[in-house]
Parts: sequence; structure tokens; C-alpha cells
Amino acid sequence: MSGFEGSYLGANDRIGALAVMECKICWTPYDPAVGDDFRQILPGTPFSALPEDWGCPNCGAPKNQFMVLSDPEAEAASGEVAERVARLVSDFEDIWHSRMRDVPLVNKSLHVEAVGFRLHEGRPLGVLVAPWFMNLVMLPGPDEDWSALTPGAKEQIAFPSGEYEFIHNVRTMGGGYKACSLFSPMSDFNSQLQAVEVARAVMLALFDEGVRAETDRAADIRALREAELAPPPPPALDPEPSRRAVITAGMAEG
Repeated sequence: MSGFEGSYLGANDRIGALAVMECKICWTPYDPAVGDDFRQILPGTPFSALPEDWGCPNCGAPKNQFMVLSDPEAEAASGEVAERVARLVSDFEDIWHSRMRDVPLVNKSLHVEAVGFRLHEGRPLGVLVAPWFMNLVMLPGPDEDWSALTPGAKEQIAFPSGEYEFIHNVRTMGGGYKACSLFSPMSDFNSQLQAVEVARAVMLALFDEGVRAETDRAADIRALREAELAPPPPPALDPEPSRRAVITAGMAEG
């Protein structure tokens, strides 16, 4: 199902086994519980398991022209994500009202809001906006217990756009979570709407492989420019410097 144009922005793996799909050309549904007599597809066959050459039995449209009509698994997951995210928001609203409201660096035009949370590899992932920070936040999956995470511990987590450093933490109400800092403080944001728009852009860019390529190119360009501006190295006294000299010079540059 490469090139799928339907729901979930083309993420085929997010279509549940019980999802009822609908042709967006002629509105003919495909229900896994029924199958497809025309192609001898047995009842119980998920849409994702249909042959690559399967098409709409009414108009012949290919699989990539089908949209999600209903998906019980996704709807259940959405409810679970909403419950976990609500606890996270409540935790930080409590911090805001009890400890942060009078801190000078906070942006009082902002409030605590969860943006763009979705399931990623079975775990809720999204952006948490607060008057004093914006973080990418990952919550545990339904069968995971992160209450034993060590606050302050660091972990590299890979996404299509690259690897990012997450810091572990545990809250009383929401339990354990992992956070990647995006902005702190939040003084550059003029409104909640602006902060939310940036958070949504982050969630899109996170899964865009092109961002990794652009970042790599930017790093290469920056390295070349720095090399051009660097003063010429002093003449070497030893044309074959020792391994120790090379290592210590590298450490000095860092």
C-alpha cells in the first residue's frame, strides 16, 4: 500500500484490523467483517491485508483511494491517549498555580495546553505548552510503568527527522514521562495561538525525513564556513605529529 492517500496522512500502520474503509470515488465501503465476494476475500480480512492489486469492487479504484470510515481500535486508543494527556495537563496546571505564577521569567499570556498528542509506537507523544516551557513529551504505553524512572536521566530517542535527547521525570498525578526541551523560557511568544502553531509545526517536522537531510546540509555548510573563517594553523614543528598530540589538539578544539 505504498503511496496511500487516505486517512492518517498515509500512515498505513495506523489502520486497525477492524477498520471499515470507504472508497472516496464512489463511496463503496470495505468492511473486514464481510470481506469481498467479488475477489473471494474471506470475512475477517483486514484492509491492510488485502492484495496489492485489490481495487474497489464497484468502480475499480485502487486501495490508495480508500478513506477510514470507522476504526474502533483507533477510537479506543484516542480515548486512552486523552485520559493520559489530561492527567499530564492537570499536573502542570497545578505547578503553574501553586509554584510558577509569580516567577519573573514566565509568560503570563500563555497557559498549559497539550498539542498534537498521538500514539507513536504505542506511546502517547505530543507537545506540552506552558507559560515557562515548551517540551516534546512521551508518555508510557498501556502496559508500561514508568514510575521508577530516574529523574534527570537522559535518553536518545530516534524519529524520522533525527535523534533527540529526552530527560526522564516523574510526577505525582501523571506518573513517569520523558521530555525533550524545545523552548525555555517562553518570552518570544506573543500569544497562546502562536505557541500552539509552533507546537503543531514541531509535530509535523518530527516525522519528516526531509528535516534530517536539511539539518545535515546546514551542518555541512556551517562547517565549511567556519573552516573558511578560521585563521591559518601555525606551522607544524613535526611533520608527523604523535597520536597523543592529535588527540589533545582535538580535545582543545572541543
